Amino acid sequence: MTYSCFDVQIKNNIAHIILNRPEKRNSMVPAFWNELPEIVRDIDENAKARVIVLSSTGPHFSSGLDVASFVEPEITDPAAKKAASIRAGASFYSAVKNMQGTFTALQECRLPVLAAVQGGCIGGGVDLITACDIRFATEDAFITIFETNIGMTADVGTFPRITKLIPDGLARELAYTGRRMQADEGKTAGLFNSVFKDQGVMMAAAMEMAAEIASKAPLAVMGCKRMMNYSQNHSIEDSLDYIAIWNASMLQRDEIFEAMTANTEKRQGKFVDLPPIQKNIG
Repeated sequence: MTYSCFDVQIKNNIAHIILNRPEKRNSMVPAFWNELPEIVRDIDENAKARVIVLSSTGPHFSSGLDVASFVEPEITDPAAKKAASIRAGASFYSAVKNMQGTFTALQECRLPVLAAVQGGCIGGGVDLITACDIRFATEDAFITIFETNIGMTADVGTFPRITKLIPDGLARELAYTGRRMQADEGKTAGLFNSVFKDQGVMMAAAMEMAAEIASKAPLAVMGCKRMMNYSQNHSIEDSLDYIAIWNASMLQRDEIFEAMTANTEKRQGKFVDLPPIQKNIG
């Protein structure tokens, strides 16, 4: 399958999704919003990998939403113009919900998603990486909630997620001012797991971590992601009950025994992949 905004490589249980429009600073055109969830769901639903690495090309990770590509042609017919005006709010709401769903696909995916950020991660780029599980950055990387600088309020995922990753006061500062936060500050705040000298070193580390994750029992890793996502929005009591129910139904003794044996024998474990997601009955 060929995509206009991404390259996809799958090897050794690692799916590598690469933003491939460096000449446009990997801006998010309409095709981007359709292709990314399609790619993620295809990998997840068909159990093509055990972990996803999301990276980019060129000097910048992403310049965010390509606003110009969403400008609609002027309507000259008075009746059609009036109808469009009445429908404008509902149409915009529907469009934003679809765009939010693009990044939610990363969060809801059964697989861990590791983002590797170089250069600028601007506007929608912040929405994108905050939906990922782990974030690496190069020393020259920075984020900015740029929407504020152009009279907008970020609306496709930044605020519900970034406030769970960094202190609330800092998140508000970044939102209200639209200033840049450099990689070192981002690591100190908890946004980035690690910062690396350059993109080559970062990608080597990202692939090394992805390989480590891929070597674990997929069901156990899926359970970890499911539990942590659930716990973000529920009480400790509810979360403890949920994980007890999860383990009561999902815990696999064969996988536990294999993991313990492999560890004792100092070898890679041989684990069963996640099943494809069943869409139809019968």
